[in-house]
Amino acid sequence: MKRLLLSRRAILAGAAASAMAAPTRRGQAAVLEMRQFHNQPADTPLHRRLVELWDAVERETEGRLKVRVFAENGGIADGDPQALRMLRSGELDFFTLMGGILGEVVPAADVQSIPFAFRSSAEVYGALDGDLGEHLRRECAAAGIYMLPRSCFENGFRHITSARKPIRDLTDLAGLKIRTPQSELFLDAFRTLGAEPLAINVNRLYDALKAGTVEAQENPLIVAAAFRLFEVQHYVSLTRHAWSGFNLLAHLERWRALPEDIRRVIERHAGRVAVLQRADNDRLNERLREALAERGMVFNETDVTGFRERLKPFYARWRERVGAKTWAILEAHVGVLG
Repeated sequence: MKRLLLSRRAILAGAAASAMAAPTRRGQAAVLEMRQFHNQPADTPLHRRLVELWDAVERETEGRLKVRVFAENGGIADGDPQALRMLRSGELDFFTLMGGILGEVVPAADVQSIPFAFRSSAEVYGALDGDLGEHLRRECAAAGIYMLPRSCFENGFRHITSARKPIRDLTDLAGLKIRTPQSELFLDAFRTLGAEPLAINVNRLYDALKAGTVEAQENPLIVAAAFRLFEVQHYVSLTRHAWSGFNLLAHLERWRALPEDIRRVIERHAGRVAVLQRADNDRLNERLREALAERGMVFNETDVTGFRERLKPFYARWRERVGAKTWAILEAHVGVLG
């Protein structure tokens, strides 16, 4: 299976390279060809809705803009961090990325992943489709990134899966070797909670769990299903410790170079499709508990009493990291943290 997966990624990478060709002409109208990367498999709601987005844009612009969508970041070796570097350099045009990794270059974006801050997806989008989102867009622009408005896609609330034991309460995290994204926020959070986190790209997650490099990981349920983690993990501990989604990002100068009417079309369809994908993902996550249980995974509700108390020094550190203004906007939506 792994050989087949590697072959598929090689094909995707080759296809991605071919998409870098210069714009061609159809009649007298210039045709702009661009690329969109994301880190999910092709059978996920994120991929399907991104394809729908760019198909709609191509139709409405009468073929003036064609954007190809590449699942699993086109098979690039270093995953999300590499794709982010490509976006910032102008080698990539569009990319979806969680705030916890975007925060490595736009510190304010880490606010999206603060543990035990948001309590519901509705609360998340009240903030991200409003004043918090506007603030993050300004911060991204300063780093050469355009964050499309009201176009954050859903991934879901994160839970912990493990191979040897369920996580029943805070004590079970002590010494736990757990995979996190390549994000200092996640690493710091789990160290503060007593675990031993290790940053591993999601494209290497399955292999790391199978090899025993780590014994646990944390992600929304959709990741456990899409990446077949039920083959290498046994327990699912429902912690809802952080929310994560996928911000739709563009290279800022490439975005500004697009004709204004095309930019308006993209933003309108991106906002529409993001709402549909959020609903898709919510429905899927609701069904996945039963589906993963049928695959042999054992679920438990974690007692998260004491987690916030343990995280008080973490909250103090990350208030400084994301900035007082960012933190104040967050607390206006979720209440006082720490």
